[in-house]
Order: sequence, then C-alpha cells, then structure tokens
Amino acid sequence: MDAELIRGGGGEASLTHRLRQALTERGWKKRKIVIQKTVDGKERSATTHEIDHIRETGEGCVALEIEWNNKDLFYDRDLENFQRLHVEGAISVGIILTRGQSLQRDMRAIVLEFARARYIGSFDDLAEIGVTPTQRQRNLVENSGGEFVAEWARVFVADKFGMATTHWDKLQDRVRRGVGNPCPLVLIGIPSRVVAKTADL
Repeated sequence: MDAELIRGGGGEASLTHRLRQALTERGWKKRKIVIQKTVDGKERSATTHEIDHIRETGEGCVALEIEWNNKDLFYDRDLENFQRLHVEGAISVGIILTRGQSLQRDMRAIVLEFARARYIGSFDDLAEIGVTPTQRQRNLVENSGGEFVAEWARVFVADKFGMATTHWDKLQDRVRRGVGNPCPLVLIGIPSRVVAKTADL
C-alpha cells in the first residue's frame, strides 16, 4: 500500500479503486436516489442524490462514501446529502471512510521511508519508479538546500496530501459544526499502522 500512496496519475487512486470494487462485490452498490415533492397531485420539485455505495439491511438503508484524497469540500457534499436523505427517510445511517489522523500526521515519514528504501537520490531515480514531479515541485526541491530525498518527500506530501484535502481533522471540523445533522454517522479514519510496505512500486 505504501507504493500506492506514491503512484501518480489522474483519476481514482488504485487503493480507492480496490476498496470500491471489494464493497461492490459485497453488495454495496452505487445508486441514484430521486426525491420528488408533489403538491395536490402536481410535481413541484425533484432532486437527485448519487451515493457511491448503498446497502439495504433488514433495519434500514446504509449509505457509504469514500473520501480518500479529494478537496475537503467534498465532505460538505457528502454530509449534506446524508442529512437530506435521512430527513426524507431514504437512508438510516451515513458512513464516511477517510484518511485517519495518524495517517495524515505520518504521511511524510511513510513517503520518506519508501523513498529511502529505494535509494532515491535524484529526479532520475524518481523517474525510474514512475514518479514525475512537476516543474514547480522540482524548483522547490532544488532551491531548498536540503537533502534531496527529504525535500522531495516534504514537497510531494504537501502537494498531494495537503491540509485542504480530505482527512480526519477536516471531517471532524464539519461534524462538530453539526453538518449532516440529524443523520446518524459512522466515521472511519484509516490509521497509519495499516499501511503495508511493498517490495516494488
């Protein structure tokens, strides 16, 4: 899993894709829920809410969203969706799975350990494992005056997993403000201890 933290490319991260696939195989399906308002037989409004993972149980409907590494505003979207759907009786519980506090805190150390284990000491070394820093990142590393691998890890983590992305503290900020109320919530933060080390990228 540590290699998946480093791997670049657009779109969904491979670890998120694997998790989504595993959930789908266990019956957590994507669903669009349409809520229609009717007054005296006439439709007044309709809203559509797309949820990535829904699971029906004998006790109700559970909605789950994975926010591994998005802009933190995605929490507002998820929690507000949960709130509306719960008020309308469409879901019983909302679940958000995200980076935990320890994983966010330890991310630079995890990336640095990964890079040191592969003897990364230059941009050429990064290219050999399929990592291509932007020109801005290159400039920051080159102008830092510090050890290459440590400076690259610092810049990489700040850009990819910065404070304005989805992680535990940002989620807690919203929950403390009451975003999502009155929907019952289960919040899961992935801790750093579950990050497995891989031999190869």
